[in-house]
Amino acid sequence: MSEVPEVEARTEDRDGMRITWHQPIPVDDGLVLRSDVYRPIEDGKYPVILTYGIYAKGVAYQEGYPHQWGKMVEDYPEILEGSTNKYQNWEVTDPERWIPHGYVCLRIDSRGAGWSPGFMSPNCPREIEDLYQCIEWAGTQEWSNGKVGMLGISYYSRNQWRVAAKHPPHLAAIIPWEGGNDPYRDSGYHGGILSQFTKLWSKVQVANVQYGRGESARKNPNTGESAAGPVTLSDEELAANRDNAFQSLKSHPLDDEWHQVRRADFSQIQVPLLSCANWGGQGIHPRGNFNGFIESASEQKWLEAHGDSHWSLFSSDYGLDLQKRFFDHFLKDIDNGWDKTPRVMLNIRHADGRFVRRDENEWPIARIQWTKFYLDTANKALSREPIPDAGEIEYDALGDGVTFWMPPLEEEMEITGPMASKLFVSSSTEDADLFLVLRVFDPDGKEITFMGSTDPNTAIANGWLRVSHRALDPEKSTEYRPYHPHDRIEPLEPGEIYECDVEIVSSCIVVPKGWRVAFSVRGQDYIYSGELAEFAKKFHYGTRGTGGMVHRDPDDRPMSVFGGRVKLHAGGGRDAYLLLPIIPA
Repeated sequence: MSEVPEVEARTEDRDGMRITWHQPIPVDDGLVLRSDVYRPIEDGKYPVILTYGIYAKGVAYQEGYPHQWGKMVEDYPEILEGSTNKYQNWEVTDPERWIPHGYVCLRIDSRGAGWSPGFMSPNCPREIEDLYQCIEWAGTQEWSNGKVGMLGISYYSRNQWRVAAKHPPHLAAIIPWEGGNDPYRDSGYHGGILSQFTKLWSKVQVANVQYGRGESARKNPNTGESAAGPVTLSDEELAANRDNAFQSLKSHPLDDEWHQVRRADFSQIQVPLLSCANWGGQGIHPRGNFNGFIESASEQKWLEAHGDSHWSLFSSDYGLDLQKRFFDHFLKDIDNGWDKTPRVMLNIRHADGRFVRRDENEWPIARIQWTKFYLDTANKALSREPIPDAGEIEYDALGDGVTFWMPPLEEEMEITGPMASKLFVSSSTEDADLFLVLRVFDPDGKEITFMGSTDPNTAIANGWLRVSHRALDPEKSTEYRPYHPHDRIEPLEPGEIYECDVEIVSSCIVVPKGWRVAFSVRGQDYIYSGELAEFAKKFHYGTRGTGGMVHRDPDDRPMSVFGGRVKLHAGGGRDAYLLLPIIPA
């Protein structure tokens, strides 16, 4: 790589804040990371909200993410009030909301991104070493009270889990907002099936902010400088200085060490945490939020769950109130009653689009009535009773599969929690992929979908499994959360029947009386067939229901292996079922 030029940090007072642009933070291998520091003008010692990530601290939210910004402020116009919004960045907090409240906001470009030189390798272990050192640097500055909190979405959430497990002394609390942890199961390989999200993500959100884009990158509207460093490198130099994230993912089809070093051991996390999940984040984030709450060793931990888009509630009054009360308690030692906050705060989703807040004591909810709905292949139905006679139904292994229906509900039904399915499957080839979808239809037969984290038309819940990955880890599995080690491939004998347990991502829906619940077993991704709104047509992750989490890579799903016919077998002792978490009225 070309020689890194000297960069002078500079400090100015503007918009009620003291801002240091390009603050250097040296790390132990000699690299100097660059950050922007926003702090109160008045000298003092303040708690620090820190983010370290790949999206470039100098890219204005409104310019870098115009679709998301426009949708957010249309739905939550309060975001435009009380701030100039000139310092808004993607997936991190607005400093103008926090500096008047007595905080410092520290935004750090991860190595190889924005103004930080180095080799760009998203989510690699070295990033967590950097982050640990950045936390300790922030906790010992003259303007710091010694307490560092982390707050951010997705990339800025995922690394919270990982660094918290390493116990940096100055890390006092974390708010992982919509952030997965398991790069294999949460987002990379759903049930062992390669997701192409990373391919699109790398192109749309990452490559264009690599350090060295220089003159070709977006400009920081507050400084007039490039958001991607002070130098302009050739395409060849840029390519040589970054990992091809999607190719690296493709090179590790099993859950090997490459994946394992990129996730946190939740049992090592002890710091106070507020884990915020999105019901509609199927395929990317909520698994991490729910499992992080359940499995972390923190004595002071809370879970919140909501709906809507991936970005909006984080910046809304609702999100800011939660965040400030939590951090005021743990970073400022304010006795504000947070310790009496219910440990589980759920925004219960209704079919008409309403969300109704309800507090619980635990997750999964203790009073769940785990209910099996058995697959009736003869009638394409879901039955509350096992099916006495053996049956089977066949479909194209790469097609739309089969949908099983409940009768119209005689009374309202709430489904809230983790789900699973047991299937008995045979294939005409040596493998098959299962795509499971929980769906809801109104009395006129119209499917109801919701604004999810990355798609305007998400179904209720999804599960996936590559049948050659059907082996279970008995120690980690429960009936409602089968856990597959994904450490080996067990090819199928054509025509042989195999028992498969499939995890379905936690979700929530209150289904009205007279409506119908349906369960689709498919050979390809869910496809929303209804009319698309303008936002859905323009949004780059809007893929008719999957939010960019598609599974169509020809190398991963060759026609010769996955293009046959699949049979589902049920009844006569093979009790294939859908397991739902029913909350009693």
